[in-house]
This record gives sequence, structure tokens and C-alpha cells, in this order.
Amino acid sequence: MIHLASHSRRWALVQALVALAGVAWIALSASPGVPHGGGPPPSPGQGFSAPELVLPDSDGTLHALSSYRGRVVVLNFWASWCPPCQAEMPALERIHQDLAASGLTILAVNVTSQDTRQAALRFTEELGLTLPVLFDDNGSAQTSYRIRALPTTFFIDTRGIIRQVVVGGPLAGAVIESVVNDLLAEAD
Repeated sequence: MIHLASHSRRWALVQALVALAGVAWIALSASPGVPHGGGPPPSPGQGFSAPELVLPDSDGTLHALSSYRGRVVVLNFWASWCPPCQAEMPALERIHQDLAASGLTILAVNVTSQDTRQAALRFTEELGLTLPVLFDDNGSAQTSYRIRALPTTFFIDTRGIIRQVVVGGPLAGAVIESVVNDLLAEAD
């Protein structure tokens, strides 16, 4: 009888330690929620303010996302070696040409930390792109926007709020136009 009581206590102690370890594991591995006090979200997503970025174009002119406030912005992360990026870029250029005067800005952010400027410039020249092409040389924008796949496209309203995020592609021109036209209509 004494042996069973001792065994039961040990077993209860083991169970308590396992439960405590489980609680500790959950607490330590839980992903952070939206911080209290109005801080930035842990990952930019629909409904959150678009993180600021300031990136150069091929001439070295810096473009700050905040300078486009009041315009609808399509922020597209891409690389020259990415087939879906290559496939959707002509549609982005066409929409840029068609809707820039209506309040749309398309910013094509080359993830230069995973590409080269030379390859990106060669690609943009081959397509005759006129939309702003920005270079994320050190990966800071890619990190801020938590880019995990290419292309990734953020649709941002006139107040700087991310309204939609599309990971992957290529996006059809009709889909891009539909989202952009809805955001432009809201701005009127």
C-alpha cells in the first residue's frame, strides 16, 4: 500500500511538471497579437496602416510611400527572375498608364536583395515600363512588409490603409483593375 501511494505521488508530480512545461511552451511560442497602445501591427495586413517605406528609383530619387497619401497605391513586390512577376508586370504597366491620371500610383518594388539592379533594369527596359520601379537593396521594405513569396501585392487606399493583400500571382489585369476601381470610387 505504501508503495502505491509513493508511486501515485510521483506520477502526479510528473503530470504536474508536464502540464507546467506545456503552459510554458504555449506562452513562449504564442505569436504576438496586435500590441496595445496603438503600436504597429505584427504583420501588415488588411485593415492596418501600410508601413512607411523610402526607397530609391534607378536615378537615386527617393520615394516615400507617405508622399502618395491621397492616392490609391498598388505596392507590388517582385523580382526579375520570378515568372509570375514577369507575367503580371505588363498588366500593371497598362493599368498605370490608364489610371494614373485618376489618382492611382503603382510602385513596383524590386526585392534587390534577392535580385540584381542590372537584371531588374534590363527587365524594365525590355518592357518599356513607365511606372515607378523602386529598389529594396538591403531588404528593409521586404522585412517591413514580411514578404514570403513573390509577387506580393498590397492595395492601399487614399488614407494609407491596406485594403487587400495578394500573395502570389500572376494577377490578371481585370482583377487588379476591379480592386483599383473600387478604391478609386471610394475616394470620390
